Amino acid sequence: MVTAFFRTVLLYFIIIIGLRFMGKRQIGELEPTELVLTMLLSDLASVPMQDFGIPLLNGVVPILTLLALSMLLSYFNLRCIRFRSLICGEPAVIIRNGTLQQKAMRQNRLTVDELMEELRSQGISDLDSVKYAILETNGQLSVLPYPAQQPVTPQQMGLDVEDDVYLPTIIVNDGRLIRRNLRAAGLDERWLEKQLKKNKVKGTEQIYFLSVDNGGRVICLPKEAT
Repeated sequence: MVTAFFRTVLLYFIIIIGLRFMGKRQIGELEPTELVLTMLLSDLASVPMQDFGIPLLNGVVPILTLLALSMLLSYFNLRCIRFRSLICGEPAVIIRNGTLQQKAMRQNRLTVDELMEELRSQGISDLDSVKYAILETNGQLSVLPYPAQQPVTPQQMGLDVEDDVYLPTIIVNDGRLIRRNLRAAGLDERWLEKQLKKNKVKGTEQIYFLSVDNGGRVICLPKEAT
């Protein structure tokens, strides 16, 4: 029982560390090579977890080999465009200048129902309003409507808009003070004490969320009473 526990924990953390090197993609955004790697890793890890007769090293070595191969492929993908096109494929234009590319749909095994489903998920129900639609290498559909179908921007209307969009910095997260963020925002404990008094709380443990942005806007949400 103890052996099974330590085998499982060790393999779990090895796979987690390895997948971190793959980047911050979601499952639906994986390239073909990354999806294959994920599936193989799960199969390789399950064998030494269940069969104690197999040395743990026999499971770790193939996993490390696949991770090393994945990083090597990523290096060549960055260095060689042709290699990246061969391994990952190329985006396919499904709609070009408002015309549906039936050949491209057949080559990518994309049905009309699937295309309409993707368009509806992006708030588009009419093919005539789409100028370009590109099927990306990760399977996502990028849609570019005609200008007349896009929302009007202040720039198109000739309006001057004040830039008031700032990136907030989280200072307190579920009662825990993030000191490095406090210092990165150029603030100190004295500022924090003022915020606590202003929101009538005794300590950060009573705050669920506290953030501040470059414009000085503070958002403080005290914890709800339980």
